Amino acid sequence: MDERTGVFRVYRVVEAVPHINLFDTDATRLYTVYQSGYGERQPAVDDLRTGDLVEATLGGDPDDSEEAWSLLSFERRDCVAMDFVVDAEVPEVAADLWEPGLERPASAVLEEDGEPVAECFVQPRAPLPGGAFVPSVLTGLVPMESLLTELPGIGEPPTDALFLDPDAPDADSYSRPYGVAVLFTAGAEDLLTEFRERYDLPADADNRPEYDPYGL
Repeated sequence: MDERTGVFRVYRVVEAVPHINLFDTDATRLYTVYQSGYGERQPAVDDLRTGDLVEATLGGDPDDSEEAWSLLSFERRDCVAMDFVVDAEVPEVAADLWEPGLERPASAVLEEDGEPVAECFVQPRAPLPGGAFVPSVLTGLVPMESLLTELPGIGEPPTDALFLDPDAPDADSYSRPYGVAVLFTAGAEDLLTEFRERYDLPADADNRPEYDPYGL
């Protein structure tokens, strides 16, 4: 068994998936890790949430692509609290950002009392697997670790993130060719509350959409 030690971003996917995905922030590699079978350490593993940043050691066989890795040890270092909304209307700032033919994410800084406190991004669906936005975020397939470290338009790290897909995970077609991410800094008090109330997102709730990716 080989071991890999590093700093990883946690992506818990959905309940129907029996694994956790861990993104190696240095090697930019995604590891699939068992989420059960840890004995007395199981409650700590169950407590991991999408957006957690952990220092961890993984064990596994790099030559066996069918076998998941095991989480040998970990320590939580930080967290970006993540919320998810699907089949919902996009915020006006996102609709204004989108331009036909856009191939890369575009963003706009949001202010509160004249101070920059958040940044809104539109992510084209085209490069994502099946064009799905929120499912791609949940599996760690949207390249955004640099944004979770520092927002380019503000120069500060985000503390909270909202990922919004205008369509359902099992949609046969898409009403809009993009998904939306709004990342908030610690200074976004009223603005974060406004978005939570608009999309009915209680604080500290698990709002990952319920769907079976194996059935899509």
